Amino acid sequence: MKRVILLAFAGIFSCQAAFSQKTGETGAQRPKLVVGIVIDQMRWDYLYRFNPLFKATGGFKRMMGEGFSCDNTLIPYTPTVTACGHTCVYTGSVPAIHGITGNAWWDNQAMRSVYCSEDKTVIGVGSQSAEDGQMSPKNMLVTTVCDELRLASNFQNKVIGIAIKDRGAILPAGHSANAAYWYEARTGNFITSSWYMNELPAWVTRFNNRKLVDSLYKLNWKLRMPAGDYARYATEDSKAYEGRPLGNTATGFPYDLTAFAGKDYGKISSTPWGNTLTVEMAKAAVAAEQLGKGNTTDFLAVSFSSPDYVGHAFGPNSIEQVDDYIRLDDDLGRLFAYLDATVGKGQYTAFLTADHAVAHVPGFMKEHKLPAGLFDESGMRRSLNAKLKSLYGIDNLVVSTYNYQLSLNHPKIDSAKLDEAAIKKLIIDTLKANPAVANAFATADIMTVPIAKTLREMLANGYYPARSGDVQLILKPGYIEGGLTGTTHGAWYPYDAHIPLLWYGWGIKKGNTKRETYMTDIAPTVAGLLNIQMPSGSVGKVIEEVMK
Repeated sequence: MKRVILLAFAGIFSCQAAFSQKTGETGAQRPKLVVGIVIDQMRWDYLYRFNPLFKATGGFKRMMGEGFSCDNTLIPYTPTVTACGHTCVYTGSVPAIHGITGNAWWDNQAMRSVYCSEDKTVIGVGSQSAEDGQMSPKNMLVTTVCDELRLASNFQNKVIGIAIKDRGAILPAGHSANAAYWYEARTGNFITSSWYMNELPAWVTRFNNRKLVDSLYKLNWKLRMPAGDYARYATEDSKAYEGRPLGNTATGFPYDLTAFAGKDYGKISSTPWGNTLTVEMAKAAVAAEQLGKGNTTDFLAVSFSSPDYVGHAFGPNSIEQVDDYIRLDDDLGRLFAYLDATVGKGQYTAFLTADHAVAHVPGFMKEHKLPAGLFDESGMRRSLNAKLKSLYGIDNLVVSTYNYQLSLNHPKIDSAKLDEAAIKKLIIDTLKANPAVANAFATADIMTVPIAKTLREMLANGYYPARSGDVQLILKPGYIEGGLTGTTHGAWYPYDAHIPLLWYGWGIKKGNTKRETYMTDIAPTVAGLLNIQMPSGSVGKVIEEVMK
């Protein structure tokens, strides 16, 4: 009888251990800390293309050599843009369910443009302008895995999101996060909003007062390796089809950043020093908030925004982006070394992925006789509205071209009793005649129009009626919306939708898989690893191969 009672107590203590986190190298039921890393704009092929440039002490080789790599991870929806990607990674859901249909969208009920994380009911905390600080996760309709971890611990743990971009910090951390901090380019400070708190913690104020940005500017941006070593990985420096985010006279290496110190805090985002700044803020959060030191599992959600700024301006085959990734590898290595020293090696779990990949610069593609081109989005909208006005006498019938979709002004159409079907047909016929366009059709016909199965599923997964348009536009492969310099992303093609997915640390096996996995599988896999409920809108599956 005594043995039965003892076994019963042992079972109770075992169940309790599943919801708290034991200390020590052995017997841990959960990691002390989960670190979610999202690289804003990373193609999967960078892992292998740039691999000879990564250090043994860097982040990428550590994760690939000691962790698990899902080499065929795809985004299962379109548009492949930042807000959708960060939301999908942490919710296991798609825009058709979680509601974040783009970085911004035309709201068919409010009849206005809406930014993904805007919230006019909150105020900025630590911000200089109301615009920068009025942000929250309110527009996201489901929970994140961070929310579910908070629920599982009865809100005893800590969840913190950090990024240069507000959406990169806010959407991953979720609704119930203790904090999300993003960078205000006007001041060079990390800020938050009243959604989370009424004043900045002392540690954030101290971090801001260091004005680390000015110190980084004074280091300038010089090549990490000898100039000739980049020839294997990138085109020559200073191409006509590259942008100039650091000034019209800044046409190539080395980049002099000293003039920006104390004056222009926004330029840091378009340099690798933006990654360094993010790592230092993450380290400060771990130390000040004692992440990984409590009795429950904490979560640090970090997004590296600078690769997106660098990539948009210079493209994936530029010396600038190659150098950016060499330095990002160093920054990740320093972050992991810090976590080893503070949380303990083997005591935390990390995953690394991207919110989207990116197309090559069309100018670069044409230079090498590869199919690509440009689509003038704003010019197309003006032309369509002019044509529609000539027919119906009404201005601005096309109100938006967000996310490769065109939205109509339904109140005007209804009040004038216009033929909406005829308007849509005119728009579709005009778009199809454009040499950059592969297809165009009414979004209501996504499930019936004759298109490839994969494309149909991705479009349907991206469609949320109140926040989506009336006509869907599909560009030809290699074509982008934009001008003569730089590149972008957002299409369904693999160059935009094939992303890295690396796992490392507590509970993770060593190895890799080539089977098809999806961005939606990340959150349920984290939930499975932690033995908590998956997020409320999750449609993904647990990637069982990654777990010990």
